[in-house]
Amino acid sequence: MTSDGNRIGVVGSGLMAVGIAEVVARSGMHAVLRARSDESASVARSQLEKGLARQVEKGKLEAVERDAIVSRVSTCTDLSALADCDIVIETVVEDLATKQQLFRELDAIVAASAILATNTSTLPVVEMARVTNRPDQVCGIHFFNPAQVLPLVEVVRPITASDDTIARAARFVSAIGKDGVHVLDRAGFIVNALLFPYLNNAIRMLEDGTASMEDIDTAMKGGCNFPMGPFALLDLVGLDTSLSILETLHASFADENFAPRPKLRELVAAGRLGRKTKAGFYVY
Repeated sequence: MTSDGNRIGVVGSGLMAVGIAEVVARSGMHAVLRARSDESASVARSQLEKGLARQVEKGKLEAVERDAIVSRVSTCTDLSALADCDIVIETVVEDLATKQQLFRELDAIVAASAILATNTSTLPVVEMARVTNRPDQVCGIHFFNPAQVLPLVEVVRPITASDDTIARAARFVSAIGKDGVHVLDRAGFIVNALLFPYLNNAIRMLEDGTASMEDIDTAMKGGCNFPMGPFALLDLVGLDTSLSILETLHASFADENFAPRPKLRELVAAGRLGRKTKAGFYVY
């Protein structure tokens, strides 16, 4: 890759942030992962190392390669450590006000030539761009979970982004070995705008008593050759994340297919958020 993408900042410390950092480091670039506390930074590094150790145990990765990947990921708690990054990708909580405040802070810290990118799944990228002094250098670079495994990245173009910014983002996506697709800044982009009506209607089908949760999952795997059924996928994505995405889509399009089903709200209220809490539609 050209010199405009050899040091990549990742803001966040959850599974997605760790996954992006690993993908970046695997490609030979350096990833700077910023967490909010020393504890969360330590947990993130531990997750990275454990994930790579499992791959070594399975014979999918050589120990020397694992060590090289780990050496190319550094952690920090101060945003100023991202000052010399060529691209900074935020993957913090899916809340617009939180992301806007982060973009204001990054805009004041990161080099004027750098791209500021968001990993949002549904929020309007232009609303983050407009709070910066570089709206032409803000775009979406949307990974899918787990980032280490899934090949797709959506390169999202807000109306404010320049051709150069989108071209640089696309080169970065190609350099880390991902399949990039280009999409305009519209709620849900490509994948979630098509996926979430399907997931939401699966919940409706369960509520209506058409079939059991297990049989719906089995049917979609066996009948459509999907790798997992809708309820297993909802649990993987996270029910709180799924609820947030549906609420954003419904507010944008006023389509009843996007109106979150009561069962989803009920599970989120009960703290059953999916795999990350060991219980969602299924118990793990």
